Amino acid sequence: MKKQITFLLSLLVLAGAAAHAKPPEVLTVAVFDFDSKDEAVRDLGPKVAALLNANLSAQPKIITVERAELEKVLSEQELGLSGAVSSESAAKVGQLTGAQVLVTGRVFKVESQTIIVAKVIGTETSRVYGEMVQGPPTVSIVDLSASLAAKIAAAVADKADTMLAKAQTREERIARIKESLDGRKLPVVSVKISEHHYGPHSVDPAAETELSLMLQQCGFKLADAGSTLKPDVEITGDAFSAYGMQKGNLISCKSRAEVKARDAATGNILAVDRQTSVGVDVAEQTAAKRALQNAADELAERLLPKLAR
Repeated sequence: MKKQITFLLSLLVLAGAAAHAKPPEVLTVAVFDFDSKDEAVRDLGPKVAALLNANLSAQPKIITVERAELEKVLSEQELGLSGAVSSESAAKVGQLTGAQVLVTGRVFKVESQTIIVAKVIGTETSRVYGEMVQGPPTVSIVDLSASLAAKIAAAVADKADTMLAKAQTREERIARIKESLDGRKLPVVSVKISEHHYGPHSVDPAAETELSLMLQQCGFKLADAGSTLKPDVEITGDAFSAYGMQKGNLISCKSRAEVKARDAATGNILAVDRQTSVGVDVAEQTAAKRALQNAADELAERLLPKLAR
């Protein structure tokens, strides 16, 4: 039985900076209601999911996406989920919730045995691992769920390197952008991105600064109000960040940056793009700036090649 569930953006703990970095110490896991079609276990699917979520949230190296957030309405996005999740839908769930690992599955009975089968899916790589527990009527669903949660936590820890996409360094991103720009004429560019954090006020324009730095490091000349150069391309936009969640001493903030590149001479729009990202730090303001910086880095890789002639 498929259930329509809508999602809010939630916590994403970023992978390490190096391309061959070790898996991050903390992973984000989303647990969805388990399928329970059989009449004998009709009401157990949501209960198993709730118990798994509670047990996994107690694990020091796992952050679970809040179940209340999973049930809130995000009007423009609706997904159907069941025990069988395709790699495409798992990837979309990861994008919407920020979850690096998705847990779903099925509860059923075979003779007198209650069986719970879980799928543990890496949303970035679509790798799937299975875990199962079973027990007679004398074993409570609470104990079975606790046992399954322990197996899932172990699988997440042991298989993290295969469930997460390889991270890339900032230097690798710049090198790739430069390669795409090789031999092309680069315009003079101005950047103006307004920025707001929903929390303690900070003044450093992180998205604007990072995008300007990426432009400069990739060979573009920059212009602003105090420059003698006149821009050929004007990049404008808006960005905001907000507190996400805290796990121990680590604080996450989410950000969104929206930009538009316009030809200064003709007024024609050359490119429009947007990016949502997350940053993690021990201080909220620094995490917010890191989130905006990450968004600008990802935007730069798509945007800069569109500016060259």
